[in-house]
Amino acid sequence: MLKKLRILLIILVLSSCFYDCQSKQSSDNQVKTVEQNLVVTPKIKPESKAEKCLQSMGLVNIKDSLPNLIIDLKYSTTDNFIGIDFYGDITNAFVQNECLIKLQNAYQILQNKKPEYTFIVFDAVRSLEAQQLMWDSVDVPQNIKHWYVANPAKGSIHNFGMALDISIVDDTGNVLDMGTEFDYFGELAYPNKTEYFYQNGNLSEQQYQNRNLLMSIMADAGFYVSKTEWWHYNAASLAYSKNKYEIFSLKNCADE
Repeated sequence: MLKKLRILLIILVLSSCFYDCQSKQSSDNQVKTVEQNLVVTPKIKPESKAEKCLQSMGLVNIKDSLPNLIIDLKYSTTDNFIGIDFYGDITNAFVQNECLIKLQNAYQILQNKKPEYTFIVFDAVRSLEAQQLMWDSVDVPQNIKHWYVANPAKGSIHNFGMALDISIVDDTGNVLDMGTEFDYFGELAYPNKTEYFYQNGNLSEQQYQNRNLLMSIMADAGFYVSKTEWWHYNAASLAYSKNKYEIFSLKNCADE
């Protein structure tokens, strides 16, 4: 009961700081394969105070430099693991310029390999308040919770704009099948077990090739993949990010 009350309180705080808008996208708790003929409809939300705050902090909008990328912020919709809008009026993907440069390099590598393909970004910078809500909402044993969501007491690299959740879209508008859905909590999503699951038949040849394509491109561009999520890539360590950048908190944006 206490946990539920805490989650509700955080939601109310987010709503009071910014506008509370819900999208009508469906969520699916099953592991999915390819999303056919991807269409991302821009979400109609009020002018974003949070995004103005991010710009004042020096973060940059990915779309301004990479217009061919698809932005589908899952936590700015209800199509995520808890089924609520974590982000309010944030609909654009912001990162530090240092992270953007690596993403530009990754995109160029992708174009050299597969010129008809592009990236889809599921998450970029994330507020500390949203981090807390995710931490409180993840339904996994307490002792392994930090494997999937960073403890807000320590901070996430996402909170500093130095991490991305990302995948690849082909020329027909399909998100490449990586063997699990985005935000799948389980070993099948572990990057370092890709070979193991391919060898025992849990990943098909195409899923194996798709995942290796993404991981190799991001590594060549200077990103580090998460231990438990094939889609999560860090542009630097948490210690580096903390030392160089300000954490993104809605409390600090109240007067923006």
